[in-house]
Amino acid sequence: MTSSAPAVRTRRRNASLALALCAGLTAALTACAGDDPDEGTNGAGKLSAPEIEKKAQTAADSADAVRLAGTLVSKGGTYTIDMRLKNKGGAGSVTSKNSTFTLLRIGDELYLKADAGFWSHDDGGTADTGEGGTAAADKLEGKYVKVPEGDPTYKQLSGFTDKKVLLDGMLTLHGKLTKGDRDKVGGVRTVRIMGGEGAGGALDVALEGKPYPLRFARGGGGGVITLADWGKDFTLKAPAKDETVDYGKQLPKTSS
Repeated sequence: MTSSAPAVRTRRRNASLALALCAGLTAALTACAGDDPDEGTNGAGKLSAPEIEKKAQTAADSADAVRLAGTLVSKGGTYTIDMRLKNKGGAGSVTSKNSTFTLLRIGDELYLKADAGFWSHDDGGTADTGEGGTAAADKLEGKYVKVPEGDPTYKQLSGFTDKKVLLDGMLTLHGKLTKGDRDKVGGVRTVRIMGGEGAGGALDVALEGKPYPLRFARGGGGGVITLADWGKDFTLKAPAKDETVDYGKQLPKTSS
């Protein structure tokens, strides 16, 4: 009996050592898990940049509605937009160098509402006192003007109300894609993917919930747009008749 005591003590020490090692290993694994940037996410951050882009495109295509807000820079100038869009139309505001105007599209019908300053200047930015100038401005100020489909203004402005047109331009990056830093947009964790240098652009994709694109930076300083309210429906309603002017087949020249 006495001779077995050392063996018992040895087994106890080994058991204690094993428990200590297990506890230490568990703590180490827990600590590592806590440092995992993808813990509790949708897993998009573990994918390659092309895979993240595809996930973002799929999520965006599946959403019935979205809100876009920010700045776009193009050859025609700089535009600040705040638009709510869905598959059959959109509504919101656009601010250019010369003025701010409201756009509303329901199906193929596009309405434009602006102040007198928008209507009373010609393409050169000088006052137009002809038929399309101040007389038209007085008539059109603060009214929803139905834009004829054949008018150049229709093509120029309807794109701001087209969900597919705007998203297709934002969700396809150019050049070799790379994965960038983690960030937050609107309080939601994101992972960034980037196109090639220059005009490639960058896209921040949600790591929580569906992998929606939440922020788009156009390459070459072409502006930054945030994307929010994915799938959040809203009502599109045609303006009342007393708020609407049908100017005919062609609008007067504007300073937009």
